[in-house]
Amino acid sequence: MPDAEQRHRPTLLIADDEPTNLQVLRQILQADHRLLFAKDGAKAVELAQSEKPDLILLDVMMPHMTGHDACRALKANAATRDIPVIFVTAMADAEDEAKGFDLGAVDYIVKPVSPPIVRARVRTHLSLVRMDELRETRMQIIERLGRAAEYKDNETGLHVIRMSHYAQVLALAAGWSEFDAEELLAAAPMHDIGKIGIPDHILLKPGPLSPEEWAVMRSHPRIGADIIGEHRSTVLRLAREIALGHHEKWDGSGYPQGLAGEAIPASARIVAIADVFDALTTARPYKQAWTVEAAIEQVRRDAGKHFDPTLVELFMGVLPQVLAIRERWKEDDAAAA
Repeated sequence: MPDAEQRHRPTLLIADDEPTNLQVLRQILQADHRLLFAKDGAKAVELAQSEKPDLILLDVMMPHMTGHDACRALKANAATRDIPVIFVTAMADAEDEAKGFDLGAVDYIVKPVSPPIVRARVRTHLSLVRMDELRETRMQIIERLGRAAEYKDNETGLHVIRMSHYAQVLALAAGWSEFDAEELLAAAPMHDIGKIGIPDHILLKPGPLSPEEWAVMRSHPRIGADIIGEHRSTVLRLAREIALGHHEKWDGSGYPQGLAGEAIPASARIVAIADVFDALTTARPYKQAWTVEAAIEQVRRDAGKHFDPTLVELFMGVLPQVLAIRERWKEDDAAAA
């Protein structure tokens, strides 16, 4: 078993059929990394699956299974496809290098290796791995905060997953870039975070709300914006924009600011459609689920009133994708009853 210090160091898997080459890389990298070794491609694939290293350094010319074949196998497996691969090889031809990148490698180091170059390349790609991990962690925290608000409001938590994916699909249909649509996917779960600040006797009231209670309920977009706050992060800025604006209506009758038309941020207009469609088609303790057909008709009727009419038409165009998402993240019958 590795000691505590080893467990906290990045794990590298080094695959090469020449013991001398393994020893050279050991000397270069052992001070700062936990090292795993393989003498052929098949063993490298096996170790990658069982140990989940942070980075793989892979020779190309190995018996039985070449480095190229090993890389191909790694990228075909969901458990290992995201592990960065650096080819370390004597094959210095540009065509060989291009082939390595085509197979999914992130870098190419030519033998005989230079210790400073090896350390620098490894450090760079491990930094990128950490950035990806931090980004993924941030996204998970945002989604779970959004799910916390939904649980407080008698939701199962799947609502925020579905409506966020609906919003991403609609954003792409509206011409957003893949990067921007992915940020919307990450930010949308926070749309109702302000419900955390609404007293339970109002939020969970089974009957109609009084005017005074409605005034409190309608404060949740501002509460959500305050909870999220002002940030440099584009995802959190987007989350705040959505939390504040997703109850605004195209005709100006929404809240909290009474914005109308394109004065409502595009992100909030997209999320409004995704949120309402999923709410209508999902059973809750206080209501039955609408049929998809009935929900579609309601969204159509609200085009130009509640919703941006252009976005409504685009939403109708991506309904097959929306319904596939709905099926993938469908409610458990017991939870929805």
